[in-house]
Amino acid sequence: MTQSLFQSRIKTISIFVFAFSLILILKLFYVQVLNKNDYALRADKQYATPAGDIFDRGSIFFSKKDGSLVAAGTVASGFKVALNTKNVTDKDALYIALEPYTDMDRDTFMTRASKSNDPYEEVALHLTKEQADHISSLKLSGVSVYKDNWRFYPGESLASQTLGFLAYKEDDKVGQYGLERFYNSTLSKPKDEAYVNFFAEVFSNLRDSVSSSDNKQGDIVTTIEPSTQHILESELLAALKKWNADQAGGIIINPQNGEIYAITGLPDFDLNNFGKVSDIEYYKNPIVESVFEFGSVIKPLVMAAALDKGVVTPDTTYVDKGVVVVNKKEIHNFDLKARGLASMQTVLDQSLNTGMVFVEDRLGHSNMRSYMKAFGIGEKTGIDLPNETSGLIKSLDSPRDIEYTNASFCKGIALTPIEATRAFSSIANGGKLVTPHLVKQIRYEDGPSKIIDYPITREGIIKPETSETITRMLVHVYEAYDNGAHKFEHFSVASKTGTAQVAMDNGKGYYEDRHMHSFFGYFPAYDPKFLVFLFLNNPKEVRYASQTLIPPFVSISKYLVNYYDVPPDR
Repeated sequence: MTQSLFQSRIKTISIFVFAFSLILILKLFYVQVLNKNDYALRADKQYATPAGDIFDRGSIFFSKKDGSLVAAGTVASGFKVALNTKNVTDKDALYIALEPYTDMDRDTFMTRASKSNDPYEEVALHLTKEQADHISSLKLSGVSVYKDNWRFYPGESLASQTLGFLAYKEDDKVGQYGLERFYNSTLSKPKDEAYVNFFAEVFSNLRDSVSSSDNKQGDIVTTIEPSTQHILESELLAALKKWNADQAGGIIINPQNGEIYAITGLPDFDLNNFGKVSDIEYYKNPIVESVFEFGSVIKPLVMAAALDKGVVTPDTTYVDKGVVVVNKKEIHNFDLKARGLASMQTVLDQSLNTGMVFVEDRLGHSNMRSYMKAFGIGEKTGIDLPNETSGLIKSLDSPRDIEYTNASFCKGIALTPIEATRAFSSIANGGKLVTPHLVKQIRYEDGPSKIIDYPITREGIIKPETSETITRMLVHVYEAYDNGAHKFEHFSVASKTGTAQVAMDNGKGYYEDRHMHSFFGYFPAYDPKFLVFLFLNNPKEVRYASQTLIPPFVSISKYLVNYYDVPPDR
């Protein structure tokens, strides 16, 4: 054998070995990397093949104060049972055997089991492996056990309207409400995932271009602090029950940057059993989807505008006669009483409607309208929740004096709770209009995390010194409630209550016996870390918001101060 022939054979063998090795490597990569999930599923499917793809979806997390994460919406694994009805021989015996594992009553089960030649009819869901093994061991005719994944909410009803849930749209489960809907494209697994060849990824950086696409699955990390969410819901639920109110809601927000630590509307529902609600209106999130006339909580916004324009000071006085006539309409104080010579501080302390008529007259209609719009009244906040609506302020386009007079104490204009909260935040933070938000980070499955930035929508709404002045006035308001009974020894709190009649559904007046109670407070007042907004819709056998909402606010505030270790400011 010549040396050249020998070298040729060695070369041929080397090429063959290399090719074989390459094929083996590619096969291993295909099995262990590209299709690892598929093969893992095959290993799990020792019972039967699922009717469709195994459910997959990104998770939703709450954020604890120390930065650790708590699952709010995740994927749980287990098993389900389905019938092939053409193979069912004894429906009665089958029901008896499966009754411990199904939520169906006998009639529903029999209806499903009686369907003609249906190869797949689910009858039991969310089973443990032990339960699945036991059912499989019975070897029931027509019964198959499937590996299954499903959406699971560990907190059950916690932040239910904010989180939302999934429902079928054609053959896909998609977000129907809340964050599940707003971030559905992020949480969902893309249908047409780009296949990236391993070697192309290595040698051409194709992966980078694919990963830059917005069509990527990931987890979302919220600003909601679970313990804080729990205390808000607990306090509002207690108030709802105590006063037999139709509805309650609340928000705890950082007024400096718009981070929402807690948000709720009541009644709520169990996310793991959302189909069992007694009224589908419970799905609706009143914080962003409903508008209300909140009453006197609007007065600090109007007063701040007048202070900012320099047309009043806290010491400016007027003569309060208990009633004033505007466009032939009588405007009364809440108690129909006159105070005589009263200052602007007294107007806020005692929530005098006649005083707000005086303030609005000094401010002027044009300035009133401009400031209200600058506070974001009548526009969406941009919060990351679906179906957000905006407030109703068409009355501020009217040429009539009475419309502006009524608006000065929130009659004839309506706001969403989140819209009101953002406006109150602007007088607390020195005149900035923040963007309220719930998600601060997206953690992509196959790439780096994305920190979401939320812009300051508007600055300089009021001057910083105006913010300090109105805050000082509102601190006085809080410390005047019940002769100072709720005053915090080491913390300054700025606040205002609101009590308003509820508008009739037909828009032709107001109910005499239905009221909306509202309250906002922020602290430490001159550098606030928290702003709390609360409301009760139609509480019974009680007149004023100070009676219904100050107690839960005090409890919530004490909790926040201690839980977050807020340093005292006095």
